[in-house]
Amino acid sequence: MPKPYPKEFRDDVVSVARNREPGQHLKQIAADFGISESCLTNWMKAADVDEGVKPGTTAAENVDLREARKRIRLLEQENEVLRRAAAYLSQANLPKMIYPLVRELAVDGIPVTVTCRVLKIARQPYYRWLAAPVTTSELVAAYRANALFDAHRDDPEFGYRFLVDEAAASGQPMAARTAWAICAANRWWSAFGKPRRGKSGRPGPPVHDDQVQRVFTAAGPNQLWLTDITEHRTAEGKLYLCAVKDVHSNRIVGYSIDSRMKSRLAVTAIENAVARRAADGAEVAGCIVHSDRGSQFRSRKFVQALNRHQLSGSMGRVGAAGDNAAMESFFALLQKNVLDRRSWASRQQLRIEIVTWIERTYHRRRRQAGLGRLTPIEYETIIYTPAAQAA
Repeated sequence: MPKPYPKEFRDDVVSVARNREPGQHLKQIAADFGISESCLTNWMKAADVDEGVKPGTTAAENVDLREARKRIRLLEQENEVLRRAAAYLSQANLPKMIYPLVRELAVDGIPVTVTCRVLKIARQPYYRWLAAPVTTSELVAAYRANALFDAHRDDPEFGYRFLVDEAAASGQPMAARTAWAICAANRWWSAFGKPRRGKSGRPGPPVHDDQVQRVFTAAGPNQLWLTDITEHRTAEGKLYLCAVKDVHSNRIVGYSIDSRMKSRLAVTAIENAVARRAADGAEVAGCIVHSDRGSQFRSRKFVQALNRHQLSGSMGRVGAAGDNAAMESFFALLQKNVLDRRSWASRQQLRIEIVTWIERTYHRRRRQAGLGRLTPIEYETIIYTPAAQAA
């Protein structure tokens, strides 16, 4: 079953269809965006339902229904944890370890996170117990960690010296040095303490090496993507576009448009690119994603998105526009053909023009010498279809 198109792409197609010129048919608009007419009709019907134009269940209502079902399921799991814990602890052979109960509930399908939250125990000691047989010293350390964790959760401003007293009051006495070691290992610091830095601290978002070295060629699709962000003014304020281009066919495989230039703009562009390639049945794992060193591409969310889809990051040097020249050339075309052609009264007006130019003109009408006088869509259709049939 093919994966759905990104929501941002569907909204853009619906906006173009609603604002089409007199006499222009939906079939032509659907062809311009590479979808079927029935698909576009369904998207427009769903948009009418979401906006209250037609009766039906909106997407937001479906989301609320799914969330309600999740909450009901979570409540059922929490009730089951409490019921099983009461039965388990009421048995005669006390004292008991609670970790076997956590394991039994996990086997029955109740997540460990839910069980630990309901029983108010830390997950880290449980996973250590699960990985290896528990010795007496490890058991003592686990109870101490639980006592310190409970005290730290109740009073985050307490340092380890105060946590020692709280743990002793709960029946887990220990030396101050022992409490410091446990707190340091789990990073339970006082909310008023000095920030801990150094080699043991969590590293910030990495800056990738330049894997491209200004060689903007690729032997096949989804081997090298370029991405960057451009902006343009409207009467309502600036509009930002983050685009992702496949070097092999010069196709814009994904983009995101927003009124703010934050990390989510770059993340959404990558997610949309992956979703559109997945909808075409393509595999993107191992693809190099090359960008400049903007903060959006160095953000933790963007790096996590690359890792989530098994993409490899690459970055040019600071202030070296030539390190991403192939992407800059696309933005130059966009600037000349769309952005600078007129003044724009609203962000939505400019957005429709951008997506229409990308999907209709750049992808399907603008022939490129580097592609043998073919458009990006024609090039992908001719080059990739025989290979897919041979496979």
